[in-house]
Amino acid sequence: MSDDQGYIDYFAVLELDESCKPGEVKKNYKKLMKTLLVEISRAKITPERRDKYLLDLATHNAAFYILRDNGKREQYVADREQVLSLETAWCAAAEGDGEEEAEQLRRAYDGAVRNFLSRYLEELMLEAGRDPICVEASHWDMAHERHAGRILRHFRQRRYHEIQERLPYSEITKPEIDWDERGRSVRKILSQGAA
Repeated sequence: MSDDQGYIDYFAVLELDESCKPGEVKKNYKKLMKTLLVEISRAKITPERRDKYLLDLATHNAAFYILRDNGKREQYVADREQVLSLETAWCAAAEGDGEEEAEQLRRAYDGAVRNFLSRYLEELMLEAGRDPICVEASHWDMAHERHAGRILRHFRQRRYHEIQERLPYSEITKPEIDWDERGRSVRKILSQGAA
């Protein structure tokens, strides 16, 4: 799993810290996009590589699109912090005795994480692909968008499952099976069918 805990860190995508200026966002985006396009042009494109490169292009476009605009950036940071704090609160409640509180926090967290992933790993990635600056820098076009819709849905779902695997209710206990009792039940069923 990624070091961003499943909640995409667009600052890390553009190799920036949270105090970066819009000019730094543009500079790093252009530099990283140029490197990515050179890499794509040199690689033999297979369906797997095409999917990976489309995801990389969409991720870089979304990072630039969100971080260059102060309003979108502030909303992204607030939404990401909210999801992280809800996860922390729910995990702490799940370790305690308050089952009702833990369930309420789990529901709030699950709704928040689904909204976050839908918004930032699908909707805004596709929206960024329509931005004129992103189109020019990444050569994104309608063919990319058609293919990217499926890829981004799978990416969002994969991230959601990665997150769920590390959370409290995802721990599965091994069932205790009484094999002797099961054998007796099967013999009884078989004997009734033969009669």
